[in-house]
Amino acid sequence: MRMMAVFEKSERIRHIGHLDIQRSVQRGLRRSGLPVAYSGGFHPHILISFASALATGAAGKREIMDVTLAEPVTPELFLEKMNQAMPPELHLIEAAPMDDKAPAMMSLVRAAEYDLAIDGEEAAAMLTAAIPAALGQTELTAMRKTKTKLEECNIRPLIHALDGAGNHIHAVMTLTERESCKPGMLLEALCRLAGLENPPRMVVTRLRLLGSDETGGFIPLEKMA
Repeated sequence: MRMMAVFEKSERIRHIGHLDIQRSVQRGLRRSGLPVAYSGGFHPHILISFASALATGAAGKREIMDVTLAEPVTPELFLEKMNQAMPPELHLIEAAPMDDKAPAMMSLVRAAEYDLAIDGEEAAAMLTAAIPAALGQTELTAMRKTKTKLEECNIRPLIHALDGAGNHIHAVMTLTERESCKPGMLLEALCRLAGLENPPRMVVTRLRLLGSDETGGFIPLEKMA
């Protein structure tokens, strides 16, 4: 059977990279005593996948992983065993069984919701004031890093919601394998509109991953399990 699990990567460990998060979860699964399933071959590994890798430096409130188990387990037992085996900074929040034939969760991700905590009241106020101008444009450019170069791209079609209050900017932006708008790209574009030469420091928290329903609207990814 497959188990979808929602977990938090706390701000305290936001500078730990995705590969280290993977290793920590794998160790937790081994310690938990749960009947995890392994791949075949000479180097068997735990069958686990993550819906989307979270960038180093970002925290995550509702990250999602998909674990294959060799025997049926209730969501309640899965959460209990995993939270006993995992560090508190990687706390599991929710779990639900999945159909073995269901598509991989990573293939269902369409967007992500973010909170950007801006360092400095003046910079935050200037960036927030630039949001109406950003939303009023059909083209909003930022630099995208590819494997071989930096290239300019229009991120406006990738921004689905954007607002700000106090030191926080809230955004919903496209996140797929083909195209995405990263928080740093949004900050770059807003700084240019606000007249800020040096981007302020920010703490990025990915609040949730989003899929799409039959009408094309966004829904929490865990609802698609």
